[in-house]
Amino acid sequence: MCGRYVLATPIDELADFFGATRAPGFDGEWAANYNIAPTRTVLCLSAGAEGGRVLATYRWGLIPSWAKEPSVGSRLFNARAETVAVKPSFRAAFKARRLAVVSDGFFEWRRGAGTRRQPYFLSRADGSPMAFAGLWESWRDPATSGDEAAAVRSCTIITTEANPEVAPIHDRMPVVLGRDGLEAWLDPLVAERDELEALLRPAPAGTLAVRPVSPAVGSVRNNGPHLIEEVAPVRD
Repeated sequence: MCGRYVLATPIDELADFFGATRAPGFDGEWAANYNIAPTRTVLCLSAGAEGGRVLATYRWGLIPSWAKEPSVGSRLFNARAETVAVKPSFRAAFKARRLAVVSDGFFEWRRGAGTRRQPYFLSRADGSPMAFAGLWESWRDPATSGDEAAAVRSCTIITTEANPEVAPIHDRMPVVLGRDGLEAWLDPLVAERDELEALLRPAPAGTLAVRPVSPAVGSVRNNGPHLIEEVAPVRD
């Protein structure tokens, strides 16, 4: 799974790196966040309505269009690559509403002896930002109407089997899209299920760097660059 991650790179740098612009109507900045958790606002990359790529914000935790209340999204912050094309919560978005969640790295926990768990920070070995395969939906509260029925845009991160760097820590990891994979994943003209599912594979060995970090990341109240500094791992 992927339940915590980091994004500290400024928007302008991300736009340059991914060849994107800000989505129409989005003129805000991005405050560095070293402990992003589900239900929080996240920054994502998608295909623009007039071509190209755009950056915009979404709520992390996908709310299906048919949901009666937004709390459903708190359980749908991840989607499994093996079932995302057929699961009712995700299958419509898989066909038509794909995006990439932009990140500087993610956290995962390895269980030690007893109840102790050691968190690790995983980032690209070359230090560049990464893009997680994801989906988005637009939801309106069925209990409201007219101007009160503002749309909530939400998203989920797709996970797959762990690659060699992640496997000693956890059996799942987010789908980290390479340059070609990102291009195809965001392309609205790519519609074949087999072609899309082929993109949802573990990152090649050597893609990620791994380091143990402070257990302080376990609390969403904690934030700051100290959360990704390497520490001595907890002994089992």
